[in-house]
Amino acid sequence: MDGPELLIPLAFFLTIGGIWGSIVLTRHKERMSMIERGLKAEEIKSLYERNAFRIDPLSSLKWGMVLIGVGLAIMLGILLTESLWFNDGVFPGLIATFGGIGLILFYFVASKKHRQ
Repeated sequence: MDGPELLIPLAFFLTIGGIWGSIVLTRHKERMSMIERGLKAEEIKSLYERNAFRIDPLSSLKWGMVLIGVGLAIMLGILLTESLWFNDGVFPGLIATFGGIGLILFYFVASKKHRQ
């Protein structure tokens, strides 16, 4: 490897290292500011636990409905191109339409669930 071939992997790994270093530095500064404000270890731990990753069932429902809509759009697009001689340009429109219908249906389901 000479010259330009060496620069690409070097730049890649330096970028990854820079991103990782900035994350560690930011976390360190955040913790130091909490300690300077006088927060105890238990309070700091509780701050991080409250923001823990939780799966929202409505989010899963939303993406499930969108993906079902996209799947139906692809199946309908294949049917239209095979039997009715539509061109392949029908796929983006069908995917957008059925994905949007999935989101609209999700809105009605979520608003009904939110009222309960």
